[in-house]
Amino acid sequence: METQDLRTLRILEKVDNGYSPSQRDLARDLNISLGLVNSFIKSLSHKGYVKVTTISRKRIQYILTPKGMAEKSRLTYRYIQSSYQYYRHARQKLQKLFRDLETQGVQNVVFHGASDLAEIAFLSLRETGNDLVAVVDDRNSGKKLLGHDIINSQELAHVSFDRIVITEDGTRDLLLDRLLTSGIPRDKIVFIL
Repeated sequence: METQDLRTLRILEKVDNGYSPSQRDLARDLNISLGLVNSFIKSLSHKGYVKVTTISRKRIQYILTPKGMAEKSRLTYRYIQSSYQYYRHARQKLQKLFRDLETQGVQNVVFHGASDLAEIAFLSLRETGNDLVAVVDDRNSGKKLLGHDIINSQELAHVSFDRIVITEDGTRDLLLDRLLTSGIPRDKIVFIL
């Protein structure tokens, strides 16, 4: 699903949830600039998806129109389709990856990144003889994922593993540099997608 469609869906959801968010609230919730929110609102209003009414001199209310509800439903359906395709594609790649690793004699695997991809990877991993021995994620250290305590990068030095499977959404090159700098051999690092 394209970024613009996803942002449109999220704005329509926020407008439809029963409270009247300000553009500043929308910008913060969607992590986009105030100017971009303003542009989206104008576009949605022009298309007839959102009705803009003035409550007071400094307050505007956004109301989802029937046409806006239909667009929200259409975008929600597309989002679900896109998510399902992502899941199927990831499962296929992960199943092949873990079968290949198992064939190479790999047993102990670390996931680097506590993400949705890590959860999908865990399902595929369980279909093989490989074991998940740790989940590394500096932002979520101390929490749990899939029954494992999430550790930080420094704790990785105390974990015995055969491969690190990158399940993080971050920048690939930056993460690779960090892992190589910390002394992990390149042949122990596996990228999925």
